[in-house]
Amino acid sequence: MIWRQLLATLIFLASLQSIHAHDFEQLFRLQADPDASSDSYDPPTWLEKYGDQYDQPFSGPLSFSHLPYTRCLEQDDYDFDIAILGMPFDTAVTYRTGARFGPYAIRSGSRRQRASRGYTMAWGNNPYEFGLKIVDCGDIPVSPFDNALAVDQMEVAYSTLLRRHKAHLTGNQPFGLDGVEHPRIVSLGGDHTIVLPILRALHKVYGPISVIHFDAHLDTWPAYQGTTSDQSRVTHGTFFYLAQEEGLMSNHSIHAGIRCKLSGVEDLDNDAEVGFQLISTDDIDDLGIPTIIRRIRERVGDSPVYLSLDIDVIDPGLAPATGTPEAGGWTTREVKRILRGLAGLNFVGVDIVEVSPAYDNAEITGIAAADLVHDFLSMMLSSDPPGTRRVKRDEL
Repeated sequence: MIWRQLLATLIFLASLQSIHAHDFEQLFRLQADPDASSDSYDPPTWLEKYGDQYDQPFSGPLSFSHLPYTRCLEQDDYDFDIAILGMPFDTAVTYRTGARFGPYAIRSGSRRQRASRGYTMAWGNNPYEFGLKIVDCGDIPVSPFDNALAVDQMEVAYSTLLRRHKAHLTGNQPFGLDGVEHPRIVSLGGDHTIVLPILRALHKVYGPISVIHFDAHLDTWPAYQGTTSDQSRVTHGTFFYLAQEEGLMSNHSIHAGIRCKLSGVEDLDNDAEVGFQLISTDDIDDLGIPTIIRRIRERVGDSPVYLSLDIDVIDPGLAPATGTPEAGGWTTREVKRILRGLAGLNFVGVDIVEVSPAYDNAEITGIAAADLVHDFLSMMLSSDPPGTRRVKRDEL
């Protein structure tokens, strides 16, 4: 008799395991009100109870600052004002590879950023509140096997997006040769070679471009030792020389943060012939940030301007994840301060390159790069540099 009762109890407990939590709730409701129908129970949906499916900093699809993600290259009717575009190319480097993972690292570093929380005291604005459409267009599917093909793919992709209609016309004087306002692209490298196809694409729309180049290295060398073919000339240290050969740049370009070792004075003479003035890393101590900003602004003037920032302009102690680290660089804060001083120039595009996350620690470099991209957006959209914000005692 006892074993029969025990068996019945075990069968009952096993049946309970198949009953879901909401079934128990219905059971209890029926016990409280035997006349109630089991079909009348209607549990709340997530949207009714908790609202939108809000992505946490550590959740959701990976796009820059949780922006809308769209495969822009395959949607001809998709318009925007500013696009984030990844260029995962790194097969033209002279030292460490790995920058093909740069776009991923920068997006990952931006996970704590979002449009609804984009205001900064330094800028005094939120770049996402200018009324423009800013989207993440994903990555160009760059070939890792054929550099000539990859360079062409990047040029075609950039040209495709550059010639899209802007989602919102600003009414500003257009810089394009066709008299039309074009969208702007923030490129995530990739190694620095990506600037050559970018300049080729920009030249078709704007003519010769003035370049502001933040870097530890000149990147204006004619070729490296062992060069035996036209394609082997295309590297992350020669692309500006090639751009000058093709007439893509004006003679009003400028470097900032240079500190690499050179073959000799002849490298500097060649650099000047390519069309660059030079601000060294040490100039920040001797001249100060305001003078550096003034020299950059005077150099490029009111011409169409492209800004290219190699993450190695920052000291490797603060941004270790890069392919060709050089000791003694600027701090992240100093670079950010200079960028604020460049607002109001006629920017037609920007990039950040050479982030190679395999050499990172705790996402230090990826986070810094993502923060700089946020600065790029404010820099391109602000009409003037922000004034110095002085905190009053009664605000403390």
